[in-house]
Amino acid sequence: MLLIDGKTTAAKIRGELAATVAARAGAQRAPGLAVILVGEDPASQVYVRNKERACAEAGIVSFPHHLPASISQDELLALIGRCNADPAVDGILLQLPLPAGLDAQQCLLAIEPAKDVDGFHPVNAGRLALGLPGFVPCTPAGVVELLRRYNLPTEGKRAVVVGRSNIVGKPLAMLLARPGAFGDATVTLCHSRTPDLAAQCRQADFLFLAMGRPRCITGDMVGEGAVVIDVGINRTPEGLCGDADFASVSPRVRAITPVPGGVGPMTIAMLLSNTVRAWRENVRA
Repeated sequence: MLLIDGKTTAAKIRGELAATVAARAGAQRAPGLAVILVGEDPASQVYVRNKERACAEAGIVSFPHHLPASISQDELLALIGRCNADPAVDGILLQLPLPAGLDAQQCLLAIEPAKDVDGFHPVNAGRLALGLPGFVPCTPAGVVELLRRYNLPTEGKRAVVVGRSNIVGKPLAMLLARPGAFGDATVTLCHSRTPDLAAQCRQADFLFLAMGRPRCITGDMVGEGAVVIDVGINRTPEGLCGDADFASVSPRVRAITPVPGGVGPMTIAMLLSNTVRAWRENVRA
């Protein structure tokens, strides 16, 4: 059984990005990422600290905007507008969830698609659906990058995605269906209302879990020799765990990601990758 190490892979990507930035030392400026955090949510604060630390490691300048939960919608939109207009900012990260009373969708729509390094704007979602270049949501992009770096091609295979969110499930299904060695899969998109979910999972050569239910996929639901990519990050009294029951699933599979240390670090790595890509396009302009 192969344990897919997202933490080590993400560190390697950050090193590659740092080398890319250093190689363009003659550029007029370093890449810049505006990080907007509203309120005092402890989990969000941890995520933002990790992202800002990763930015520094990759040679990206972080522009932090840590705002009180009392900020108004208009004030938050005005800040996003200033970031859109700032030539030193290549990407904008709005940390979600926002405090009650703020409209996250309206804020995400206000981010310029060219600076939408999270890949959430409808313009980028539409470009993904049409197979056009654009920013891909970071978690699905990180999943495909793990497959690529571990040489686990999905071409001609049956892929089952469990979870239909706009952030993970839907864009991941589209990526897996695109042409290429790490696409060209026959994709089934499942969710909580799928009849006989276990039967669908057992047929998968590649099983991608993103439903957000701790240990809901057990060993008897997974086919022998499958590859399991567990995107779920669930907080339980015993600590973090994925959507897979690792103890019963791992003996049956060819490869699996752990939780933590699997897909999670790759999400941040792909955020940085998107930011450096935006910077390269901007400094070339």
